[in-house]
Amino acid sequence: MELSIDTASELASVALSREGSLVRDIAWRCKRNHTVELLPRIEQLLNEAGIRKANLTAVFVSIGPGMYTGLRVGVSVAQGLSRALVIPAVGVGRLELDAYPQRALDGPIVAVHRAGRGELAWASYQDGPWRELSPPRLSSPEELTGVVREGALVVGEIDERLSDLLQGRKVTLRGPALEGRARSLARIGFARLSSGELAEPALLRPVYLRPPAIGRQQ
Repeated sequence: MELSIDTASELASVALSREGSLVRDIAWRCKRNHTVELLPRIEQLLNEAGIRKANLTAVFVSIGPGMYTGLRVGVSVAQGLSRALVIPAVGVGRLELDAYPQRALDGPIVAVHRAGRGELAWASYQDGPWRELSPPRLSSPEELTGVVREGALVVGEIDERLSDLLQGRKVTLRGPALEGRARSLARIGFARLSSGELAEPALLRPVYLRPPAIGRQQ
């Protein structure tokens, strides 16, 4: 049984899966209370599923980019569980998790989130097989508009400026999945676990696209 933890944004989620297949999950609006809310939600999830921590065989965690405090808490909890239970850990990027539910699209998927200072964090992906086309980076809405190809899907935290710039283009806009990212994390995490892409707990690190500032999205 695997535990997935996503605390990269105010929409947090945790999930239990068996070989990557969802068993149960919880998503909630955490605002900036990840420090006090994450562990009780994990306990709730385990209790509802009738699972003890000792039954866990792996832990998957979203490593960002995203909210500094949320990522720090999620990664720290994943590290602690991995060490205490002597189970493998796998980190997966937040933007990939936003893009993954749209993988059936025949074309590039550009995942974005608001990063402050008028910038957007973004990366692009495509299925067949699933792969990263462009790694996570920061750009202005104008810069991002210049690289979004016609026929692409743009998904995530799309700000008003980017929406206006893409108006009239043959581009589909879609908000983030309301059920949270832990479901996608369970699928991707198990696939990487199966292929041997593990991390020593101490080597799990949040991804920040600029030097972190507490309380600010990166």
